[in-house]
Amino acid sequence: MRVTIVGIGGGTGSGKTTFARAIARALPEGLATIVEIDSYYRDRPELSYDERCQLNYDHPDSIDFSLLVSDLVGLRGGRGFDMPAYDFTTHRRRPDHKRVEPCPVVVVEGILALVPRELRDLFDVRLFVDTDADIRVMRRIRRDMEHRGRSFDSIREQYYRT
Repeated sequence: MRVTIVGIGGGTGSGKTTFARAIARALPEGLATIVEIDSYYRDRPELSYDERCQLNYDHPDSIDFSLLVSDLVGLRGGRGFDMPAYDFTTHRRRPDHKRVEPCPVVVVEGILALVPRELRDLFDVRLFVDTDADIRVMRRIRRDMEHRGRSFDSIREQYYRT
């Protein structure tokens, strides 16, 4: 099976996940899967919760790109993998995972999707979602409060700092 890998990058709150889901929904059931780069945040158990809260999760060092690249190379070679699960309230990897099997279209999305060359080189299609900053910050606040258990103050502090 030919696997086409689509990479979607863009700023925080730009609509990358929404766009990735629209692509997957537009295809017949089972022909597409989504890999969220946020699932590949490095687990930092040696740090306290307060120390983990101070990390810059928008920096390339926060992502385990070698694992992500290895997983995608495996998919292209016909092998499935267990995608990590990440808990945004504790800033730790969860023990569970999501099984990802090869399919014709794999959509990889995240703010850093287009940054590392080794990842970018795997993409057959590269897309950048550009959205005005005022819209992006409001989307991020809403997402982080509604889906990631964050307070407005913590979101504001992290946004200004990183």
